[in-house]
Amino acid sequence: MIADRVARADDAASRTRGLLGRSGMEAGEGLWLLPCPMIHTFFMKFSIDVLFLSRQWRVLKVMENLKPWRISPYVFGAHSVLELPGGSLKGSVAAGHTIEFKP
Repeated sequence: MIADRVARADDAASRTRGLLGRSGMEAGEGLWLLPCPMIHTFFMKFSIDVLFLSRQWRVLKVMENLKPWRISPYVFGAHSVLELPGGSLKGSVAAGHTIEFKP
């Protein structure tokens, strides 16, 4: 399990707000942005781990410890992004893996 509390950001307001204004994320927390093929960490105060996912939740790209004030590449085929606390993945997820969301 990579997160046990995942918030969904699926409208313009929640995607724009994202993690802005927060001082960090707790272990087990995640933010799922959709649709979303690219992110930035402008104005953020902490690093995040990022999974770019296809519509079938296949991992297309992993970025670990993405620091504040960075821009991710545009990931072709990505339908959503799962943002996690920086340092939480530790190489446990790779491109080609499939993740599963459970209520």
